[in-house]
Amino acid sequence: MEKIKELWENIGIQFVKFGLVGASNTVISLLTYYIFVFLGLNYLVANFLGFVTGTLNAYYWNSRFVFKNKNDEGTRGIKIVFKTFVAYGATFVLSSALLFLMVQIIGISQMVAPIINLAITTPLNFIINKFWTFTKGKAKIEK
Repeated sequence: MEKIKELWENIGIQFVKFGLVGASNTVISLLTYYIFVFLGLNYLVANFLGFVTGTLNAYYWNSRFVFKNKNDEGTRGIKIVFKTFVAYGATFVLSSALLFLMVQIIGISQMVAPIINLAITTPLNFIINKFWTFTKGKAKIEK
């Protein structure tokens, strides 16, 4: 029973850290977007560049602060960066689809739908990153 309690405490702490990293990703993505739009770049290109910078931020902080992945040099590091982009890209696509579904089909306010989206995509993204992106074989809990 003690091991289960320790497992949940560690996952909870990681999830909070993951949320903090996610907040910084949002700020970096938006700043990148606004800077490039201000410089006259097409908003879709600016949005893509915001996604890229936010995801690179996610890779850096998730590997060092959240999941403490110390073996990400060389080929393994490239693989983790790729997996990070796949994880964040997949949840970005899911989030966009859910947003469309909630607003256009169900009729949820476009102001409320993104909040509901976060409640779905953030835990999913955490699970994907914890048990796929930042593991080498078996999932390992780090304090």
